[in-house]
Formats: sequence, C-alpha cells, structure tokens
Amino acid sequence: MYVKPTQHFNILIFGASYGSLLGSKLALAGHNATLVCLPAEADLINSAGTRVRLPIKGREALVEIDSRKLPGKISAATPENINPANFDLVVLAMQEPQYGAPAVRALLEGVASARIPTMSIMNMPPLPYLARIPGLNANDYRDCYTAPEVWDKFDPKLMTLCSPDAQAFRPPEEDVNVLQVRLPTNFKAARFESENHTNMLRQIAADIEAIRFDVDGDAIELPVKLKVFDSVFVPLAKWSMLIAGNYRCITASGMRPIKEAVHSDIKESQKTYEWVRDLCISLGADSQDLVPFEKYAAAANGLANPSSAARALFGGAKHIERVDKLVQSIAKKKGRSLPAIDEVVMLVNAQLLKNQSQ
Repeated sequence: MYVKPTQHFNILIFGASYGSLLGSKLALAGHNATLVCLPAEADLINSAGTRVRLPIKGREALVEIDSRKLPGKISAATPENINPANFDLVVLAMQEPQYGAPAVRALLEGVASARIPTMSIMNMPPLPYLARIPGLNANDYRDCYTAPEVWDKFDPKLMTLCSPDAQAFRPPEEDVNVLQVRLPTNFKAARFESENHTNMLRQIAADIEAIRFDVDGDAIELPVKLKVFDSVFVPLAKWSMLIAGNYRCITASGMRPIKEAVHSDIKESQKTYEWVRDLCISLGADSQDLVPFEKYAAAANGLANPSSAARALFGGAKHIERVDKLVQSIAKKKGRSLPAIDEVVMLVNAQLLKNQSQ
C-alpha cells in the first residue's frame, strides 16, 4: 500500500552506504533520492538498485526493500556529476573525514553556495550546527575536524542535525548495494531555523510515517522513522551513546564489541554515559531531550560487533570522526573532565599516529 505524498521532494544524500537506509525510506514515501558515491558504486546502484534489509518485530526473516520496486526513485552519481540546485534538501551521511576529498569538498561548497537546506546524519556534528548551540563558539573546536574549512561557507541557519540512532552495516559477503539494519531505531532531527524548511522535514516525516509495506499480502508498518523536534539538543543524545559504547570499543589491546564495551563494567559505562548527558544538560538540553541510560544499555545488548570507529581505527584509517575529542574539548571549556574520556582520546590519538606513520 502506498500513500501519495502531497509534494515530491528531490533529496541529495552524500554517501551510499548508511545513506541508502534513509534513501529507501524516502523512496518508499514517494520522494526521489540521489546518492553521492564512488563510480563503481554508482554504476551498480543505477543498474541493480539498492537493497536494504530490516528486522521486523514479530517476524523471523528480514524484510528486504528493493529500490527498483518503490514509488520514488533512488539513483546514484559521482560528486562531479551533480548540480546542487536540482535538490530541495541535502543529507550528509558520509563519515566526517570523507568531506575533505577534493571532489566531495567541491560539491559540498556548491551546496553551501546554493543555500540548500542541509541535514546531517553523521555522528560528528558539522561545525555550522555547533554554531546553533547557545553558548558554543564553533571556531573553538576546529581542531576536532579533519578538514574544518569545508564547512566555512555554510550558513548555520541552513544546517540541522539528525541523531543517527539506527545501526546498519554492509554484509561483507554481499555487493556494496546491500545494507543490513541491525538496530532499527529512528532518525531524530532538530528543526531548521526557518519554518519553511522545518515544514519540509515535517512533511517528509509524515510521509515516512504513512508507509505500509506489503509482505506476503500483509500491509506492515516498517521501523526507522524520521522524527522532527524543536530542540537543537535532541540530536546530542547520541553523544552519550558514542562515548559510553562506540569509542570504548577501542582498547590498548585492540577492539571489542559495543555490547562488551557497555556491559563488561556496567557501572563505569553508566558513569560515563551520565557524565556526557550532564554535559549536554549544562549546555541547555532538557533531560527530556536525552535518552536514559537504561534504554541505551538494553539496546547495546544487541550490538555484538565493534563500532565503525573502532573498525576503521584498527583497520588502518588515518582519520576517523572525533566525537570523543569534541566532547572532551567542550567539557574543558566548562572546566569539566572525566578520566574515561581522557583515556579514550589518548588511545585514539596514539593509534591514529601509528596509522599515519605507516
């Protein structure tokens, strides 16, 4: 069953891996998504479509969304073959260090110059979004970014952030057009400053909410929705999760699963989580904007693999997203520190230096 949207939007998504999850939901809702990716990925997606596999509560088998069968269109292109002016909304779904690549940087600057409203679903908030948080001077945190200059042309009023709580991965035995969702939670976006741009997000969210997908003759509701909030602090709820789980997958002896990082010492995990949560509240967040530790700890039980940051770091990456360093730096400005975060930052710094020297 398909509910026709009141208005079709054309949406540009930087990144064909995690981006294909949101892209599939957009196309299910009748909108068109273009994925920015490498030439081989673009060729495969344009010829064979994307496949996103979702776990559904009460069903044993995964449900597969084949982009070739959706009311909206998913296509793919390399950065140099895209005109930002053709799009109503831009979504940032790549890892933060990837925006420094020359072709990606040029397209990103084109988006900024064209003044297209942009929503990040990165773990690392773009610098223009930090500028929207009261009391933060974004320029104080440039050294936490791989290529901070790529954000300089953006107007903060045109940038928003979405907490990417859904967990997904590319199965290693599959082609790169396949994405499997491990934890099917929602994307939680802060509003834009503009009411018009916020209304566009709300319309997209309502269209995604209305989706019913046919599985063996049953019209079912699919998980992973887009939720839009008035508070700029709602997406910062991810920081506690990242620091207590994802970055604590990184140890002096290698990496460990998120589940182990959280549950091997639950008291230390809770202390770390709530310290970051309190830091967000000190910036102006309401406790209702954030996620209780108990809810996160329960979700972490299903995360049996190391985080993407840990896998990248121990896979030889010379740069990774540094939410750990950003949180540490913001805390220092407020006269706060936590040994668990200092240790994580030290471990990441040491491994990056090792990777960069090779």
